Amino acid sequence: MSKIGTQLEGAGVWKGPAIDWMKEGLHILSDSELREIDRALKHLLSLGEVDFPDITPETFPLDKVGDLMRELTVRLRYGRGFLMLRGLPREKYSDDDMTRIYFGLGSYIGKPMTQSYLGDILGHVMDVSDYEPKSRGYRKGGGQLMHTDSCDIIGLMCLKSAISGGESRIASALAVHNVMAEQYPELLETLANGLYLKRADEDGRRATRTFSKDRVPFFYEQNDEVTCYLPTGYARLAEKSGQIPFTEQESQALYRVRKVAASPELYLDMGFKEGDIQFLNNRMMVHGRTDYQDAPELENRRHLLRLWFEVPTWPAMPEPQIFHTAEDRAMWSQYRQPLIELPSVHYKKLIEGSLAQMVD
Repeated sequence: MSKIGTQLEGAGVWKGPAIDWMKEGLHILSDSELREIDRALKHLLSLGEVDFPDITPETFPLDKVGDLMRELTVRLRYGRGFLMLRGLPREKYSDDDMTRIYFGLGSYIGKPMTQSYLGDILGHVMDVSDYEPKSRGYRKGGGQLMHTDSCDIIGLMCLKSAISGGESRIASALAVHNVMAEQYPELLETLANGLYLKRADEDGRRATRTFSKDRVPFFYEQNDEVTCYLPTGYARLAEKSGQIPFTEQESQALYRVRKVAASPELYLDMGFKEGDIQFLNNRMMVHGRTDYQDAPELENRRHLLRLWFEVPTWPAMPEPQIFHTAEDRAMWSQYRQPLIELPSVHYKKLIEGSLAQMVD
């Protein structure tokens, strides 16, 4: 009997109001752990200008913190599905060095994945819509609806917090499934059958296709495990395009799953402090952000760093749920420029107006 449509159970099925995330999902870095991270950064810097693909456990050597990061993949897979690291002294490090630390820590988790047509393996989550009018949602301001990304684990480091608001909002996608199963079983069946997806135009132009070839299931069972993939933004782009008309049932299913994922009965808000790093199991979590007040100056705007990881110790993502294929990522990767992910380089290219045009 299929698990989809039944009430799923386990540590990853939770409701936000019932979770004390500071007890269950917060690790405050100790003084000894901070010293270890600092030594690893100094070692990395002693090697000269190391490009991000070459930041590895060998070039960023950690001991106990390395064990913590490796064990994170087990904790996220079998536990609540999220963890916040806190305690990095933001005032001690430049933007570029914070980014190197973040990437170094992430190298113990899995393989960083290409995120866009720019070929970047580290994304800058900030409002640059005045510099990039065709930006994807994570490059625009304001709140963001609940969704999942195209990876196994997503990591977010806070470089600069907003003037107010901009909290991370997360929820268990497995709990979303349970609500849909109980209250909207026919719509859940539609989501399990899948919806067509559409990439942002610039990503689509540089990939194999703009629209998904087939319907992509939001909930899929394989090897007695339900994997959640809720790319609500891509589904909404496909629906709005008019090129692949949604049925009334499909439109209702998309609307309802977005409403359920954003319901106060399910979500949990986690405030980001500068230097915080959040990790989420993207296969059983949805995330978004609350609205926020931002600074007008580019260098003072809310700024998060994003990593997408493929975890080799996890079972492969179900084939029907893979939207960004290995071929797509390879096509994007050819446009990457060395060190493009460094904040100093990112700011410079934005100001010059060359970032969005560099592959044209």
